[in-house]
Amino acid sequence: MLELVTTLALVAGVLLTLLVWHRVLTVDSTPLLVLPHTSGRVPLQHALSRYHPRWYAASVVFLAFDVEMLFMYPWAVVVEDLGPGAVIEMFAFLAILLSAVAWARREGAFRWA
Repeated sequence: MLELVTTLALVAGVLLTLLVWHRVLTVDSTPLLVLPHTSGRVPLQHALSRYHPRWYAASVVFLAFDVEMLFMYPWAVVVEDLGPGAVIEMFAFLAILLSAVAWARREGAFRWA
């Protein structure tokens, strides 16, 4: 008798778990109708289609120089403790970055007009 009650409790628990997962994971068939956040107007075009592709190249170049600054600030704090090897390593890093910028210029990434 105890085995039957245990089995029924286990089956009921599994069914209840499946029901809960079904409720949680089911996609609602009615779409969510919410107006845009800023002005309440419905946008005329998709957000990704507003920008010209040339600005993506400009943003990548900006990020390259921004990451360079992220590396140079902590380096400037400890360069005196590290000695002349740190200066050589930083100039090697800048040479690699400048070669990447030269390659991007050769490929036409800076022709924005």
